[in-house]
Amino acid sequence: MADLHIAEVKRSVRLTPGMMRVTFAGEGLAAFHTTGIGDEYVRVHFPGEDGVLRPPRVDSDGTWHYPEGADSIVAPYTIRRHDAQTGEVDIDLVVHGHGRAGAWAEQASRGDHVAFGDPRGLYEPPTDASDQFFVTDATGLPALARLAEQLTTGVRAIAAVEVADASHRIDLSGTPLQVRWIIGRGNGVAPSALTEALRTLPITETSYIWVAGEAGELREARRYLRHERRMPAERYKVIGYWRDRQEEWLDRYEGLDEGTLASLRAVWDTTDDEELGRDLYEERLAQLGL
Repeated sequence: MADLHIAEVKRSVRLTPGMMRVTFAGEGLAAFHTTGIGDEYVRVHFPGEDGVLRPPRVDSDGTWHYPEGADSIVAPYTIRRHDAQTGEVDIDLVVHGHGRAGAWAEQASRGDHVAFGDPRGLYEPPTDASDQFFVTDATGLPALARLAEQLTTGVRAIAAVEVADASHRIDLSGTPLQVRWIIGRGNGVAPSALTEALRTLPITETSYIWVAGEAGELREARRYLRHERRMPAERYKVIGYWRDRQEEWLDRYEGLDEGTLASLRAVWDTTDDEELGRDLYEERLAQLGL
Protein backbone atom coordinates (compact mmCIF):
# COMPACT_ATOMS: atom_id res chain seq x y z
CA MET A 1 0.00 0.00 0.00
CA ALA A 2 1.29 3.43 -0.92
CA ASP A 3 2.20 5.90 1.80
CA LEU A 4 -0.31 8.59 2.67
CA HIS A 5 -0.17 11.86 0.76
CA ILE A 6 0.31 14.93 2.96
CA ALA A 7 -1.86 17.66 1.44
CA GLU A 8 -1.51 21.37 2.23
CA VAL A 9 -4.44 23.77 2.17
CA LYS A 10 -4.03 26.33 -0.60
CA ARG A 11 -7.41 28.05 -0.31
CA SER A 12 -10.97 27.47 0.87
CA VAL A 13 -14.27 28.94 -0.28
CA ARG A 14 -17.89 28.56 0.81
CA LEU A 15 -19.99 27.11 -2.01
CA THR A 16 -23.32 27.16 -0.17
CA PRO A 17 -24.40 27.66 3.46
CA GLY A 18 -23.94 23.90 3.80
CA MET A 19 -20.72 23.20 1.92
CA MET A 20 -17.08 24.34 1.86
CA ARG A 21 -14.57 23.68 -0.90
CA VAL A 22 -10.99 23.19 0.24
CA THR A 23 -8.23 23.19 -2.39
CA PHE A 24 -5.08 21.27 -1.53
CA ALA A 25 -1.66 21.44 -3.15
CA GLY A 26 2.01 21.01 -2.21
CA GLU A 27 4.86 18.58 -2.72
CA GLY A 28 3.02 15.93 -0.71
CA LEU A 29 0.62 15.49 -3.64
CA ALA A 30 3.31 14.93 -6.26
CA ALA A 31 2.61 11.19 -6.35
CA PHE A 32 -1.18 11.49 -6.20
CA HIS A 33 -2.99 10.09 -9.24
CA THR A 34 -6.70 10.17 -9.99
CA THR A 35 -8.60 7.10 -11.12
CA GLY A 36 -10.70 9.35 -13.35
CA ILE A 37 -13.89 7.83 -11.91
CA GLY A 38 -16.39 10.53 -11.01
CA ASP A 39 -17.21 9.33 -7.50
CA GLU A 40 -13.66 8.45 -6.47
CA TYR A 41 -12.99 9.08 -2.80
CA VAL A 42 -10.17 9.10 -0.27
CA ARG A 43 -10.13 8.58 3.48
CA VAL A 44 -9.03 11.93 4.89
CA HIS A 45 -7.02 12.04 8.12
CA PHE A 46 -7.71 15.35 9.85
CA PRO A 47 -5.60 17.08 12.53
CA GLY A 48 -6.26 16.38 16.19
CA GLU A 49 -8.12 18.78 18.45
CA ASP A 50 -4.84 20.63 19.04
CA GLY A 51 -4.60 21.35 15.31
CA VAL A 52 -1.60 19.08 14.76
CA LEU A 53 -1.73 16.39 12.07
CA ARG A 54 -0.28 13.09 13.25
CA PRO A 55 -0.79 10.71 10.33
CA PRO A 56 -0.38 6.98 10.84
CA ARG A 57 2.39 4.86 9.48
CA VAL A 58 1.04 2.40 6.95
CA ASP A 59 2.33 -1.20 6.84
CA SER A 60 2.75 -3.15 3.63
CA ASP A 61 -0.50 -4.96 4.47
CA GLY A 62 -2.36 -1.67 4.83
CA THR A 63 -2.52 -1.59 8.64
CA TRP A 64 -2.39 1.90 10.18
CA HIS A 65 -0.19 2.58 13.21
CA TYR A 66 -0.90 5.94 14.84
CA PRO A 67 1.67 7.80 16.96
CA GLU A 68 0.99 7.69 20.68
CA GLY A 69 -1.53 10.31 21.71
CA ALA A 70 -2.89 10.88 18.21
CA ASP A 71 -6.59 11.76 18.16
CA SER A 72 -7.06 12.27 14.43
CA ILE A 73 -10.46 11.58 12.91
CA VAL A 74 -10.76 9.84 9.55
CA ALA A 75 -13.65 10.23 7.11
CA PRO A 76 -14.21 9.43 3.40
CA TYR A 77 -14.56 12.35 1.00
CA THR A 78 -15.00 12.63 -2.77
CA ILE A 79 -12.26 14.07 -4.94
CA ARG A 80 -14.23 16.84 -6.63
CA ARG A 81 -11.37 17.87 -8.92
CA HIS A 82 -7.79 16.88 -9.60
CA ASP A 83 -5.60 19.09 -11.80
CA ALA A 84 -2.73 16.97 -13.07
CA GLN A 85 -0.78 20.03 -14.24
CA THR A 86 -0.90 22.04 -11.02
CA GLY A 87 -1.29 19.08 -8.68
CA GLU A 88 -4.28 20.72 -7.00
CA VAL A 89 -7.03 18.61 -5.42
CA ASP A 90 -10.46 19.98 -4.49
CA ILE A 91 -12.51 18.33 -1.76
CA ASP A 92 -16.01 19.63 -0.95
CA LEU A 93 -17.08 19.11 2.67
CA VAL A 94 -20.59 19.34 4.09
CA VAL A 95 -20.76 21.69 7.08
CA HIS A 96 -23.66 21.66 9.51
CA GLY A 97 -22.49 23.31 12.72
CA HIS A 98 -21.21 20.16 14.40
CA GLY A 99 -18.70 17.41 13.77
CA ARG A 100 -14.94 17.86 13.76
CA ALA A 101 -14.43 17.44 10.00
CA GLY A 102 -17.00 20.13 9.16
CA ALA A 103 -15.66 22.43 11.86
CA TRP A 104 -12.15 21.98 10.47
CA ALA A 105 -13.35 22.82 6.95
CA GLU A 106 -14.98 26.07 8.09
CA GLN A 107 -11.75 27.19 9.76
CA ALA A 108 -9.23 25.76 7.29
CA SER A 109 -6.42 28.20 6.50
CA ARG A 110 -3.62 28.26 3.97
CA GLY A 111 -0.81 26.02 5.20
CA ASP A 112 -2.99 23.63 7.22
CA HIS A 113 -2.48 19.94 6.47
CA VAL A 114 -4.46 16.71 6.12
CA ALA A 115 -3.41 13.29 4.87
CA PHE A 116 -5.10 10.82 2.54
CA GLY A 117 -4.27 7.74 0.51
CA ASP A 118 -4.90 6.82 -3.10
CA PRO A 119 -8.47 7.21 -4.41
CA ARG A 120 -10.97 4.52 -5.22
CA GLY A 121 -14.03 4.90 -7.46
CA LEU A 122 -17.27 2.91 -7.25
CA TYR A 123 -19.40 4.19 -10.16
CA GLU A 124 -19.37 1.55 -12.91
CA PRO A 125 -22.37 1.56 -15.25
CA PRO A 126 -22.69 -1.31 -17.74
CA THR A 127 -21.91 -0.30 -21.31
CA ASP A 128 -25.47 -1.14 -22.35
CA ALA A 129 -27.18 1.01 -19.70
CA SER A 130 -30.19 2.62 -21.37
CA ASP A 131 -30.46 5.37 -18.76
CA GLN A 132 -28.93 6.37 -15.45
CA PHE A 133 -30.54 7.45 -12.19
CA PHE A 134 -28.84 9.16 -9.25
CA VAL A 135 -30.37 9.46 -5.78
CA THR A 136 -28.50 11.20 -3.00
CA ASP A 137 -28.49 13.72 -0.18
CA ALA A 138 -26.11 16.66 0.28
CA THR A 139 -23.13 14.44 1.06
CA GLY A 140 -23.31 12.97 -2.43
CA LEU A 141 -23.43 16.32 -4.24
CA PRO A 142 -19.65 16.56 -4.91
CA ALA A 143 -19.64 13.12 -6.54
CA LEU A 144 -22.90 13.80 -8.36
CA ALA A 145 -21.55 17.06 -9.81
CA ARG A 146 -18.42 15.37 -11.12
CA LEU A 147 -20.37 12.40 -12.47
CA ALA A 148 -22.76 14.79 -14.24
CA GLU A 149 -19.83 16.56 -15.89
CA GLN A 150 -18.63 13.23 -17.26
CA LEU A 151 -21.97 12.07 -18.68
CA THR A 152 -22.12 11.57 -22.42
CA THR A 153 -24.26 14.11 -24.23
CA GLY A 154 -27.63 12.63 -25.09
CA VAL A 155 -27.70 10.10 -22.27
CA ARG A 156 -30.94 10.03 -20.27
CA ALA A 157 -29.90 10.86 -16.72
CA ILE A 158 -32.15 11.88 -13.82
CA ALA A 159 -31.16 12.76 -10.25
CA ALA A 160 -33.25 13.09 -7.10
CA VAL A 161 -31.39 15.09 -4.46
CA GLU A 162 -32.54 15.97 -0.96
CA VAL A 163 -31.05 19.00 0.78
CA ALA A 164 -31.81 20.63 4.11
CA ASP A 165 -32.63 24.00 2.57
CA ALA A 166 -33.09 25.45 -0.91
CA SER A 167 -29.94 27.52 -0.40
CA HIS A 168 -27.92 24.29 -0.28
CA ARG A 169 -28.57 23.48 -3.93
CA ILE A 170 -25.64 23.68 -6.34
CA ASP A 171 -25.66 24.59 -10.01
CA LEU A 172 -25.77 21.44 -12.15
CA SER A 173 -26.86 23.20 -15.34
CA GLY A 174 -24.76 22.67 -18.44
CA THR A 175 -24.76 18.89 -17.93
CA PRO A 176 -27.16 16.26 -19.35
CA LEU A 177 -28.53 15.68 -15.84
CA GLN A 178 -32.17 16.43 -15.01
CA VAL A 179 -32.41 17.22 -11.28
CA ARG A 180 -35.37 16.87 -8.93
CA TRP A 181 -34.61 18.76 -5.71
CA ILE A 182 -36.23 17.55 -2.48
CA ILE A 183 -36.09 20.41 0.02
CA GLY A 184 -36.11 20.06 3.79
CA ARG A 185 -35.74 16.29 3.98
CA GLY A 186 -32.96 14.02 5.22
CA ASN A 187 -29.53 15.44 6.02
CA GLY A 188 -30.16 15.12 9.75
CA VAL A 189 -32.99 17.68 9.73
CA ALA A 190 -36.02 15.51 8.86
CA PRO A 191 -36.85 11.93 7.82
CA SER A 192 -35.17 11.00 4.56
CA ALA A 193 -37.09 10.67 1.30
CA LEU A 194 -34.37 8.87 -0.65
CA THR A 195 -36.09 5.50 -0.90
CA GLU A 196 -39.42 7.19 -1.60
CA ALA A 197 -37.77 9.14 -4.43
CA LEU A 198 -36.13 6.00 -5.74
CA ARG A 199 -39.50 4.29 -6.03
CA THR A 200 -40.86 7.08 -8.25
CA LEU A 201 -38.12 6.85 -10.89
CA PRO A 202 -38.88 5.11 -14.22
CA ILE A 203 -36.32 2.37 -13.66
CA THR A 204 -36.18 -0.49 -16.17
CA GLU A 205 -34.17 -3.70 -16.27
CA THR A 206 -31.52 -1.96 -18.40
CA SER A 207 -31.09 1.08 -16.12
CA TYR A 208 -28.10 1.85 -13.91
CA ILE A 209 -28.79 3.34 -10.47
CA TRP A 210 -26.31 5.14 -8.20
CA VAL A 211 -27.49 5.85 -4.65
CA ALA A 212 -25.51 7.58 -1.90
CA GLY A 213 -26.38 9.04 1.49
CA GLU A 214 -27.13 8.09 5.09
CA ALA A 215 -26.22 4.44 5.76
CA GLY A 216 -29.38 3.54 7.66
CA GLU A 217 -31.72 4.92 5.01
CA LEU A 218 -29.76 3.19 2.29
CA ARG A 219 -30.51 -0.23 3.75
CA GLU A 220 -34.09 0.24 2.61
CA ALA A 221 -33.00 1.70 -0.73
CA ARG A 222 -30.76 -1.27 -1.42
CA ARG A 223 -33.49 -3.69 -0.31
CA TYR A 224 -35.83 -2.11 -2.84
CA LEU A 225 -33.38 -2.46 -5.73
CA ARG A 226 -32.03 -5.90 -4.88
CA HIS A 227 -35.04 -7.69 -3.44
CA GLU A 228 -38.14 -5.89 -4.72
CA ARG A 229 -36.90 -4.90 -8.17
CA ARG A 230 -34.45 -7.83 -8.33
CA MET A 231 -31.87 -5.72 -10.10
CA PRO A 232 -28.61 -7.53 -10.92
CA ALA A 233 -25.68 -6.31 -8.82
CA GLU A 234 -23.99 -4.71 -11.82
CA ARG A 235 -27.05 -2.50 -12.35
CA TYR A 236 -26.81 -0.52 -9.11
CA LYS A 237 -24.39 0.90 -6.57
CA VAL A 238 -25.56 1.85 -3.09
CA ILE A 239 -23.01 3.74 -0.97
CA GLY A 240 -23.35 4.79 2.67
CA TYR A 241 -21.60 8.16 3.00
CA TRP A 242 -22.50 8.91 6.62
CA ARG A 243 -24.56 7.68 9.54
CA ASP A 244 -27.12 9.66 11.52
CA ARG A 245 -26.12 9.91 15.19
CA GLN A 246 -22.87 8.20 14.34
CA GLU A 247 -21.35 8.66 17.79
CA GLU A 248 -24.25 6.81 19.41
CA TRP A 249 -24.06 4.06 16.79
CA LEU A 250 -20.32 3.65 17.30
CA ASP A 251 -20.78 3.48 21.07
CA ARG A 252 -23.23 0.60 20.64
CA TYR A 253 -21.01 -1.13 18.07
CA GLU A 254 -17.85 -0.79 20.15
CA GLY A 255 -19.79 -1.97 23.20
CA LEU A 256 -20.32 -5.41 21.66
CA ASP A 257 -18.33 -8.22 23.25
CA GLU A 258 -15.36 -9.65 21.35
CA GLY A 259 -17.19 -12.83 20.43
CA THR A 260 -20.08 -10.95 18.87
CA LEU A 261 -17.73 -8.62 17.00
CA ALA A 262 -15.74 -11.58 15.68
CA SER A 263 -18.89 -13.35 14.47
CA LEU A 264 -20.09 -10.14 12.81
CA ARG A 265 -16.82 -9.69 10.92
CA ALA A 266 -16.79 -13.37 9.99
CA VAL A 267 -20.02 -12.93 8.03
CA TRP A 268 -17.97 -11.63 5.10
CA ASP A 269 -15.97 -14.87 5.00
CA THR A 270 -19.06 -17.03 4.43
CA THR A 271 -19.47 -16.12 0.75
CA ASP A 272 -17.57 -14.72 -2.23
CA ASP A 273 -20.73 -12.97 -3.42
CA GLU A 274 -20.35 -9.37 -2.23
CA GLU A 275 -24.05 -8.57 -2.43
CA LEU A 276 -25.04 -11.72 -0.57
CA GLY A 277 -22.42 -10.88 2.03
CA ARG A 278 -23.99 -7.45 2.39
CA ASP A 279 -27.42 -9.07 2.86
CA LEU A 280 -26.08 -11.28 5.64
CA TYR A 281 -24.12 -8.49 7.29
CA GLU A 282 -27.04 -6.06 7.34
CA GLU A 283 -29.36 -8.77 8.65
CA ARG A 284 -26.93 -9.41 11.51
CA LEU A 285 -26.63 -5.67 12.26
CA ALA A 286 -30.41 -5.42 12.43
CA GLN A 287 -30.51 -8.37 14.86
CA LEU A 288 -28.02 -6.52 17.06
CA GLY A 289 -30.06 -3.32 16.98
CA LEU A 290 -27.53 -1.59 14.77
